[in-house]
Amino acid sequence: MDWLLKIFIGAFGIWLGYMLAMKGIQSRQKAVAGQVPSEQEKIKEENKSKALELAGMRGRITNDEIEKLLGVSNATAERYLNELEKEGKLKQVGSTGKSVYYEKI
Repeated sequence: MDWLLKIFIGAFGIWLGYMLAMKGIQSRQKAVAGQVPSEQEKIKEENKSKALELAGMRGRITNDEIEKLLGVSNATAERYLNELEKEGKLKQVGSTGKSVYYEKI
């Protein structure tokens, strides 16, 4: 019976150690995750500012121009333009395809 208690205590110790280690890993991941988006946010805002500046200089801008100017993917360029539109800084002209462009408001 004494050996059974030792096995139980050992198993409980291993489980407790595992749970504490996982909690430490999760807290470090949250700390790192909290730092990364702030740097990403900075880059994102700089890119959106460049896109807005170009739209102001040219009068209008397209998704393809944003891709080339910023060196980003099609999806990222679209996301930037949609966010600028939601912020009331750009207005979309056209609904789909290559004929869509954005004007500075």
